[in-house]
Amino acid sequence: MPVKLGELLLKENMVTPQQLQEALSHQKMNGGKLGKAFVSLGYVRDEEITSLLSRQYGVPSINLEHFEVDPAIIKIIPAETARKYQILPLSRSGATLTIAMADPTNVFAMDDIKFMTGYNVEPVVASEISLDEAIEKYYGSSRSLQLKGDGSSGGGAPMGLGASPSLKDVMDGPALTLDDMASVGLSEVDLDAMGEEEADVETVKTDDDEIDLGALAKSSEAAPVIKLTNVLLIDSLKRGASDIHIEPYEKEFRVRFRIDGILYNVMALPMKLRDPLTSRIKIMAKLDISEKRLPQDGRIKIKMKIEDRSRDLDFRVSCLPTLWGEKIVMRLLDKSKLMLDMTKLGFEQASLDKFQRAIAKPYGIVLVTGPTGSGKTNTLYSALASLNKPDTNIMTAEDPVEFNLPGINQVNIRDAIGLNFAAALRSFLRQDPNTILVGEIRDYETAEIAVKASLTGHLVLSTLHTNDAPSTVSRLVNMGIEPFLVGTAVNLIQAQRLIRRICSNCKAELTDVPSKTLTDIGFAPEVVGTFKMYKGRGCGVCNGTGYKGRVGLYEVMEISEGIRDLIMVGATSVELKRKALEDGMLTLRLSGLEKIKLGITTIEEVLRETVH
Repeated sequence: MPVKLGELLLKENMVTPQQLQEALSHQKMNGGKLGKAFVSLGYVRDEEITSLLSRQYGVPSINLEHFEVDPAIIKIIPAETARKYQILPLSRSGATLTIAMADPTNVFAMDDIKFMTGYNVEPVVASEISLDEAIEKYYGSSRSLQLKGDGSSGGGAPMGLGASPSLKDVMDGPALTLDDMASVGLSEVDLDAMGEEEADVETVKTDDDEIDLGALAKSSEAAPVIKLTNVLLIDSLKRGASDIHIEPYEKEFRVRFRIDGILYNVMALPMKLRDPLTSRIKIMAKLDISEKRLPQDGRIKIKMKIEDRSRDLDFRVSCLPTLWGEKIVMRLLDKSKLMLDMTKLGFEQASLDKFQRAIAKPYGIVLVTGPTGSGKTNTLYSALASLNKPDTNIMTAEDPVEFNLPGINQVNIRDAIGLNFAAALRSFLRQDPNTILVGEIRDYETAEIAVKASLTGHLVLSTLHTNDAPSTVSRLVNMGIEPFLVGTAVNLIQAQRLIRRICSNCKAELTDVPSKTLTDIGFAPEVVGTFKMYKGRGCGVCNGTGYKGRVGLYEVMEISEGIRDLIMVGATSVELKRKALEDGMLTLRLSGLEKIKLGITTIEEVLRETVH
């Protein structure tokens, strides 16, 4: 238990320190639980311990002496499991099984029973002595159970259920290192031989709808699947992955991690694990496991205990039905990686000055554009963090809220019940806001309200999916916003990409790069030769890739008077870009060239993400 029983009794002044020492000595000599020792010595009554645990954990208590259990309910849980975890099934209501247990915080027991029976588990507290007596009463003595187990034709628990390995057994297995995972490569994974990371993974319970787990009563597969799921989640964190892709094909079931923006194959799994693994992840994400034909989105909140340090992690889960089963993508939302210091994101100084000027204005729109995974959320959260002061009311509408920011009012968009960006934004205007963040401008209605909000004294931050900053103007006009409104409302448009940094551990100078290559990618001839170039050789730190971590490329187009005049007369993206370059804008490619000159990244990375 998280809090020891002896400490609880002392705290409640139910026993003295001397009595606690005597009970511990009694427990050492006679075995059994500490609670039994207190009762045997006559220091505390059984009912008092039960009542104390009930108050401590907020779980109802029960006196088993006055409770009769239906034999059909007893059969749900095998005798071996009841004895192992000291539990007793009491009643079943729909998809929920109520069990009596001495330790209501034993997540291993509840997880095992959940998978073994297919029911949700509701614990109630009972005393250890009454549980022992009830287990003897309903399941018979340990001796008779042993004899049944030894016989070849005896009854007892159904084969498979009682024999299935428990979650605790799995967790206590040998530790799996990253080297072991790397050596797995694309070979088949031997789940029986595979151990668990030295970490505890515990699903954070939320008050969502109950899930019928009837289809998952595959107890013989439960422990390996739990083990595999935990290994995937933990290993993705250790390797610094941003996404986990679990993909079924006709004759292959593979797992890939996206690390620093690039997908890598991690392992090929046996096909028989496709349905159990998918179901396990969907249960953790509170999704409907019986719905296999429609896309679903959910979230897994877990606590990971690694090297005695507890960390809260979020995984955003997306299930998509494909030809050969459901593809699952889990995005790791790791708050420790959220960089809220704008000076460390990779902005060139001139670009950063423009961006900070724009968000410091009392009203207007600031747009951040780029594809999925280009760091837009991080940039906007950094902007909000710099604006977050006691005298400012900041409201955000996000789909979904990725990170919780204290002091900021965040709203989760839920299209299914009509809470879309437009509805949230309309409501925000009645909440006396100073700054509004709209997760994404997807349609005319949202764009129109955002423009109106900016024109009535609010600062609006939002994102769009466009290739570069100048083409964003055309996108807004195509949505139906009048050019004169775009020109008046928008303060700044910023396009961004993420590229990989050279690994600092194996960084080596390049000496044989032809001058023509450099001029072809955009360097001026007079600049060539004035700077050194580097590349990563590949080492253990960067998994042999030569890259570790990422940095942003930024194209910041401030809406100057000249650009505003061009927007008003319906200028094309090409004309806007030409004018912005005259005003000193760095394009994504030019931002990339600056990173090459500073020795931060390579030519290949800049070419991969930008056009000339």
